[in-house]
Amino acid sequence: MSLPFNREEYLSRQELVFSKLPKSSLAIIPTNDRKIRSNDVTYPFRANSYMLYLCGWEEDEGTLLATNSSGKWVTTLFVPERDTTKEIWEGVRIGVDGAKSWPVDHTDTLQSLDSSIKDLISDVSRIFTIPGASSSLDILLDGNTETEDLRTYIDPIRRIKSANEIEYMQEAASIASSAHEKAMRNSRPGIGEWEIQSEVEGHFMSSLSQWSFPSIVGGGDNATVLHYKNNNQVIKSGDLVLVDAGCEVSGYASDITRTWPVNGKFSQPQREIYELVLRAELAGIEACQPGMPWVSMHEAVCEIIAEGLIELGVLKCTIEEALGRVEGKPGVFEGQIRNFFMHGTGHFLGLDVHDVGGGRQGDPNSSFLLEPGMVLTIEPGLYFGSWRNDILIPERYAGIGIRIEDDVLVTEQGPLVLSSSCPKMVDEIEQVVGKGIHD
Repeated sequence: MSLPFNREEYLSRQELVFSKLPKSSLAIIPTNDRKIRSNDVTYPFRANSYMLYLCGWEEDEGTLLATNSSGKWVTTLFVPERDTTKEIWEGVRIGVDGAKSWPVDHTDTLQSLDSSIKDLISDVSRIFTIPGASSSLDILLDGNTETEDLRTYIDPIRRIKSANEIEYMQEAASIASSAHEKAMRNSRPGIGEWEIQSEVEGHFMSSLSQWSFPSIVGGGDNATVLHYKNNNQVIKSGDLVLVDAGCEVSGYASDITRTWPVNGKFSQPQREIYELVLRAELAGIEACQPGMPWVSMHEAVCEIIAEGLIELGVLKCTIEEALGRVEGKPGVFEGQIRNFFMHGTGHFLGLDVHDVGGGRQGDPNSSFLLEPGMVLTIEPGLYFGSWRNDILIPERYAGIGIRIEDDVLVTEQGPLVLSSSCPKMVDEIEQVVGKGIHD
């Protein structure tokens, strides 16, 4: 295991976070617990993003302590001792001595963590931690003292990505873009959703990355289920397939969605809905300007979708009735468009695919302005599930589900689409689908 960033970048992050905490404080950052899948088999481990952000520790055990009892912050990383018997089965550990090269002041054994915390509690006035990350830590602290959520102080800082973070995110977006294009090229009528998934995730693995979330591959009506996950149906000629998939590189995620006809040709109804979603997506991207409110991109998307659904005859009402603006809540719409576009336009992207910092539709902290260094997704969609019995689905569009999603960096000059190499124009897609990877 090696550090993705140099020591100075981690120390700068620590200084920025800890400077916001009061003196005479203790900050405890555990990594995630290992989770049992079945009997003695665990799910693949992924380190806590806060641990990755502050010191880059990726092993499945470890806790970072930062204390300021004398006016200066001192950090200690607690890690497991080397154990030959365990290492024979699970691989060589870094150990206490090896961890000394990490961006911390001291290292110690994980076995001494509990006693160290108990000793420090009496010397500080306030304790900050990441609740829910470590069950053993939560038990240790429960009832002993009142703790505060450290995420409140870290999350706003994580919104803004450094140049080095952006490089990893560009790499993740480029890998995911190539994976989507590969899946397009190898699509054909009669292909299984699982086969497309294997094309995408196989490319992730061959590029030394891994998926950032379980891939969504929905053909036909399955595309109208927002978080469809079965990926076990055959896609017939004339159907669209919606693929929502991304990878992570050194912990940093991409998140891209494309929708295409498996036979390589959009039908007229499919094209009508696709071009509407595309217009909305392009408007949402254009709204990602520095200094603009976060909700600007959602407002731009919803206005395009409302106008388009009225023009197509799906909605028979005024634009304002279609939107259903909620007074006093910018960017919140509860009108008739919600029958067909029922999610938000985007979210932050970073160490978590739905990254911290707020901003998603309905979040209370969505009134902030966009700043250079923020990375977010723009992902409008329209869904006409023929299985719906709560609303009347136009027969012309029944079974169509379309979402288009790109990863966007806010810069001083405006939006930069990190996933721009992934085909999304109608003509581009029709030229790529079914043509084979070697064309």
